[in-house]
Amino acid sequence: MAPLTNARRIVVKIGSALLVDRTTGRLKSDWLKGLAEDVAWLKQRADVILVSSGSIALGRGALGLGTAELPLEQSQAAAAVGQIRLARAYEEALAPHGLVTAQVLVTLEDSTDRRRYLNSRATLETLVSLGAVPIVNENDTVATDEIRYGDNDRMAAQVAATVGADVLVLLSDVDGFYTANPAQDPQACRYDVIDAITPEIEAMAGDAGSGLSKGGMKTKLMAAKVATAAGCAMAITHGDTLRPLKALEDGANATWFTAHIDPQQARKRWIAAMKARGEVTLDAGAVRALHQGRSLLPAGIAGVSGTFGRGDPVAILDTEGHKLGQGLTRYTAAETRTIQGHRSAEIEALLGYPGRAVLIHRDDMAL
Repeated sequence: MAPLTNARRIVVKIGSALLVDRTTGRLKSDWLKGLAEDVAWLKQRADVILVSSGSIALGRGALGLGTAELPLEQSQAAAAVGQIRLARAYEEALAPHGLVTAQVLVTLEDSTDRRRYLNSRATLETLVSLGAVPIVNENDTVATDEIRYGDNDRMAAQVAATVGADVLVLLSDVDGFYTANPAQDPQACRYDVIDAITPEIEAMAGDAGSGLSKGGMKTKLMAAKVATAAGCAMAITHGDTLRPLKALEDGANATWFTAHIDPQQARKRWIAAMKARGEVTLDAGAVRALHQGRSLLPAGIAGVSGTFGRGDPVAILDTEGHKLGQGLTRYTAAETRTIQGHRSAEIEALLGYPGRAVLIHRDDMAL
């Protein structure tokens, strides 16, 4: 298990019920201030990304739409109003701590389409490298039922997998995973640690969500599967306290789902298991550079074969045609043929637009 104390990158999921008062539709300002203190405290030693619900809940309150289930178009209208309020609330809470806030809106397509996945990953990586705190939410103003995550538990897990997080924390209305619903069964027992999600564990999960949020224990188990497969430990803990993350580190009740490999190993395995769409052959200098842990630059490409798009997996060959590994390319096959053998500074002149300096980044490569 990767405990919170040793994590280098942490994703935290915040549900609507924690952030927005169910009856008034107003922001719980004191709770958010406490969370901001936690974020500032964690930022001293780790990257922090927040996956936050709340835009629809805030928007429906502002529009007077009540608490009943909304049709899609009204949900999207509420999200459009609420997204502004949600982003402003986080900005105002984090600014006193000297932290810059970024809003990132995503849909399910952004993780299932490799090109959009790479764009999302690059944006989030750049934001955290610049010290910003990304606030990720589903883009409810444009998402249809077919391209929705539908709940922020699974979206948070996908974000954690995308950015290679060590720990995912789901702040919930319960303090962990129980053998049964503790509100209905007084004999229900909480697990401290779950090392494997067995059929027996899955059978214990219920469907019930809480109020303004849609996530039940089944979605949390689905999130745990995604996160742990990506090398990310996951905790379910009670969020309804003023410093929930500090409380977790201090030993608050929680259930930890363990990961058995680290995020980088998990990502390499995922890339290595893909079917290559094409091949790039390297010159001797590029082969040496890769063995030294460097990224693959266009200047080191001696040949290109196949038809592939940006984000597709391509096989990496040495000068004698032996496969060194494979990686996710940042250029199409046609673009790669145009820039092969050229320095990165020449890319804009060759393609007619500025491109990325590397063809395959070392983080997107399995040798």
